[in-house]
Amino acid sequence: MARYRDGDAAAFDTLYRRHRGPVFRYVKRLAAAGMDAEALFQDAWMRVIQARTQWRRGESFRPWLYRIAHNRVVDELRRHGHVAVDDEHDPDAVPSATPDQVLVQWWRDCVERLMQLLGRLPETQRSAFLLREEAGLSLEQIGQVTGVGHETVKSRLRYAMRRLRDGLEGCDDG
Repeated sequence: MARYRDGDAAAFDTLYRRHRGPVFRYVKRLAAAGMDAEALFQDAWMRVIQARTQWRRGESFRPWLYRIAHNRVVDELRRHGHVAVDDEHDPDAVPSATPDQVLVQWWRDCVERLMQLLGRLPETQRSAFLLREEAGLSLEQIGQVTGVGHETVKSRLRYAMRRLRDGLEGCDDG
């Protein structure tokens, strides 16, 4: 980031290639159903470009980047109001399914349930969870991104994990 901030345009390509996948997944999962995650993702990168001179040497790049992406999605959630949409899943049961097919369907159902549960978490808990699990950020870095203290991050993660565990009951016996 220091090279990009100082005018090395090629350094941006390196940053983008390195972080685009995890940042896109974070934006997509934090955004509400019906929101254009691709546009939010691109807008977040545009804001990185616009704010490059505001990045300070010695500041960790990843939390700074995720803070920009986080703020962009939260702004959009506030602008449109966040309504959790519960997509119904209609599993097509195959009467003569093989054990492998049954296992794959069980796994898909659990993943679908996890995605629905993530969508139902309050934005603050969902964000903390995704920053920890998707971005691999520390509690301190999550606090930097979301603008809250270490203990608040721990609390949000604890509540998110409890809700997810409760909602995924039965998915641990596959």
